Amino acid sequence: MKAFVFPGQASQFEGMGKDLYENSSTARDMFEEANTILGYRISDIMFTGTAEQLKETRVTQPAVFLHSVITARLAGPRFKPDAVAGHSLGEFSALVAAHALGFEEGLNLVKVRAEAMQSACELEPSTMAAIIGLEDDVVIDICDKIDSVVIAANFNCPGQIVISGSISGVTQAIEDCKQAGARTAIQLAVGGAFHSPLMSPAKEALEDEINRVVMREPICPIYQNVDGLPHTDVQEIKSNLIAQLTAPVLWTQTMKNMIQNGVTEVVEVGGTGKVLRGFFARIDRRFPTETLTV
Repeated sequence: MKAFVFPGQASQFEGMGKDLYENSSTARDMFEEANTILGYRISDIMFTGTAEQLKETRVTQPAVFLHSVITARLAGPRFKPDAVAGHSLGEFSALVAAHALGFEEGLNLVKVRAEAMQSACELEPSTMAAIIGLEDDVVIDICDKIDSVVIAANFNCPGQIVISGSISGVTQAIEDCKQAGARTAIQLAVGGAFHSPLMSPAKEALEDEINRVVMREPICPIYQNVDGLPHTDVQEIKSNLIAQLTAPVLWTQTMKNMIQNGVTEVVEVGGTGKVLRGFFARIDRRFPTETLTV
């Protein structure tokens, strides 16, 4: 069984998608359609923008989405998934690639999500931090004991968790994790506290859009972030997408469940093509992974 997985924020890079645009009329048409939908030329930022410009949430999310979805489209018959999954934002890319959402509908949702998250970040100063070298339960316990808002937000792979919350909460958790023996505990250069309760204002905005959108049953199960389990029921998928914004990303559990359920090979679609493959290597270095190239 082959699963295709789609990365989220932090997988962007300068010049992303330029080669696709230059070598494929299909890619050109999709990029130009995206420029119209978004109301600005995101293709120009992706192809010639700086790393700083690409890091802005309202740009990063549609940029990564476009790169992944267009790559999957250009793969043609080589894109034959038995399952799909996406890390955070990547869940929207996965749903479009698996025909649960149309390209325009998916991009519109990503646009709303990115703008709502950017607005939520501006309401209250917040941040995230990477914690490496501690067991999941230890990090969760440390966060639970802090009075300020801070939670374990991204369970990326064994020994690597990203925490998210208020500036004071994350700062305290960093110190407590270091005291507990973390190999690395460092604040990340992000715009805000993604996948934490501080994203509640963005969740409300996105919920209306998700409830309105027409979604079809995907061509294969999608493993979703909120529970790490495969889903095909449209209402379940929508509910999980809404919950995802303020809930932890259970990527470690997703990977383990995929393997346990018979997935024998994983293909990463979009971004640098290495982020999620690296997480799978932390589960099992011998597990077959590759990057989809077109």
